[in-house]
Amino acid sequence: MANGSTEDQWLLTPTECELVMTKNRTNRLGFAILLIFFREHGRFPRDEAEVEAQAIAALSKQLDVPLLGDSEFFPTGRTAERQRAEIRARFGFREATVADVEPLMVWLRDHVAGEVGGEVEPMIERLEMRCRELAIEPPTPDRMERIVRSALRAHEDRFHNSVYERLPCASRERLDALLQPEKAINDNAEQDSAGSAPAVLLKLRGSPGRPSLASMQDELEKLKLIRGIKLPVDLFEQASQRDLERCRQRVSVEVPRDLRRHPDAARLTWLAAFVFLRARSLTDDLVDLLIETVHQIGARAERKVERELLEDLKRVTGKQNLLFNLADATLAQPDGVVRDVVFPVVSEQTLHDLVKEWKATGPTYRITLRTVIRNSYQGHYRRMVPSLLAALEFRSNNDRHRPVMDALELVKRYSETKVHTFPVDEDVPLNGVVSGLWRDAVMEKDAAGRDRVNRITYEIAVFEALRERLRCKEIWVVGANRYRNPDDDLPADFEQNRESYYQALNLPLDVDSFITKIQAEMCKALSTLDAGMKKNRHVRLSNNKGRSWISLTPLDAQPTPPNLTALKTELNAIWPMTSLLDMVKETDLRLGFSEALKSPTSYETMERAVLQPRLLLCLHGLGTNAGLQRMASLDSGTTARDLAYVRRRYISVDVLRQAVAIITNGTLHARNPAIWGSGTTACASDSKHFGAWDQNLTTQWHVRYGGRGIMT
Repeated sequence: MANGSTEDQWLLTPTECELVMTKNRTNRLGFAILLIFFREHGRFPRDEAEVEAQAIAALSKQLDVPLLGDSEFFPTGRTAERQRAEIRARFGFREATVADVEPLMVWLRDHVAGEVGGEVEPMIERLEMRCRELAIEPPTPDRMERIVRSALRAHEDRFHNSVYERLPCASRERLDALLQPEKAINDNAEQDSAGSAPAVLLKLRGSPGRPSLASMQDELEKLKLIRGIKLPVDLFEQASQRDLERCRQRVSVEVPRDLRRHPDAARLTWLAAFVFLRARSLTDDLVDLLIETVHQIGARAERKVERELLEDLKRVTGKQNLLFNLADATLAQPDGVVRDVVFPVVSEQTLHDLVKEWKATGPTYRITLRTVIRNSYQGHYRRMVPSLLAALEFRSNNDRHRPVMDALELVKRYSETKVHTFPVDEDVPLNGVVSGLWRDAVMEKDAAGRDRVNRITYEIAVFEALRERLRCKEIWVVGANRYRNPDDDLPADFEQNRESYYQALNLPLDVDSFITKIQAEMCKALSTLDAGMKKNRHVRLSNNKGRSWISLTPLDAQPTPPNLTALKTELNAIWPMTSLLDMVKETDLRLGFSEALKSPTSYETMERAVLQPRLLLCLHGLGTNAGLQRMASLDSGTTARDLAYVRRRYISVDVLRQAVAIITNGTLHARNPAIWGSGTTACASDSKHFGAWDQNLTTQWHVRYGGRGIMT
């Protein structure tokens, strides 16, 4: 009966058919519809729209009864009550009573509310499934919603009270201080008057921005402030992640003034959850900033050195001919003067250019690059090292990366000192830490001719090694989320049931067998690609890593379609001035994507008819970077303050992603296959990076593409 059901589910079994045939001919179709619908869903249809037309047609054909008009096949009055009672008795069901409400509400509170994160619709679905398990016909939709909301409220109250009772009094005071101006959290400072300065909470909500030393210092200050609250370590050990996220969203959408009005248990639980999750996100942000900053130090140095060398560099062509000419002139007059013998054959300027080219491509380039990186790190970025190493705790589960961990401990011990080189008796890990560009640079001779490790250069090498290990999670960070311990992602009984899990994944326990199999598959696939690849003179493959590996010759412009001009003219005549805001409005009217933009609070007081245009104005202002002030000046009957309220309470990253998914699915559904085909080539490929305004809600910094933007 529901979407996705098969035709066999619409038909009656022989026993059911016998029961239907005992009814009056005019009531057979309606009784059959109720019977099959109850068999599939454990309840009766609430309106005609729930019954598919195909199901009605199939039943009409099976029973050989004519189709009637809309809703005429449903029985009414006492006939409907009698038939429904008969169907319930056949399947062993009974109607829900007042006594069933309390057990159902308790079950929802204990087993469902924490899993779905406060969403009403999923809880209603689970309630219907529970009623079917208990052979109870579900109550009316309104009553089920009341049961669900009561269970959700009971779950939240119990969660709030349990967290509140375990919060020390000192932590409660520090949490409440987040809703006060910044000076209010200092015990030695006088309390500021209300509203004299922004609350500390607003400072904690901010994002780190672009990677820089200043942004890293700001994030360290936020993390220090949060850790100063000193929440109990096991405060949220048994809490659901969805409950914590719901609390965080409540704090994110409400201003401090409104948060102060909530009861103590709810307010402090929300703030504690916000602080707990914010500490993890701040740790992730610091790791992101560290990774990107280390990359930027090297990238900026490379650009600077290349720019300086290229200004002096002049490529010398025909070096082989010059070599033969020099050899011939030298052999002809071996005792002659260079200026008299060589310069007439190869000019002095050409020889200067040759020397410059060798310096730019030889070891001089590497030495210059190391010098620029070292100066940049020592003069600016090194100020972050003591605070960063004190704030972040790095760990690894693999002994193979023990040298990097030992190197970090060594750097941390000497971070506050001013020694030029490490002491002679200090064990400095080099293998597995220092490689590539810095292998020759970290070692230098002291006055006694002994090899010593330069501390500043060694720190740069250690951070570059740390960056690579963090990106592949070979080293993880305590208290982080995205950079957390990889073992936390495994099932709790993984070590005890390792063999069963490997069998479920169809993977061998022996690592050598796994690697051998992967290598064989890759060789086979590459051989197939190499043998089956067609030759195309417009495509060139190169092994030059400095440029694109695949080069495509630009195609010639195709002639303009003959009807395109006429089509554009007709469209301009019908819609001469169609703004982007009108397109957003039309899209919402057709798809209703604004319904996905909901407040994380437990209730919404604003009517949807008032909220919808404000949502569209906010989305247009954010998406075009025009801003909310500009949108409020369009004679829309709303103010910038109203739009700011809607933006804060109803628009977040998660709900916006749901709206984007609705629009994408609607676009693919509306696309005519006769014109566009059945493929999805209109969508970007996986991990395609798009540049976007930082204000855009879907903009994020990601390690995978090393910058801010939107990734599909």
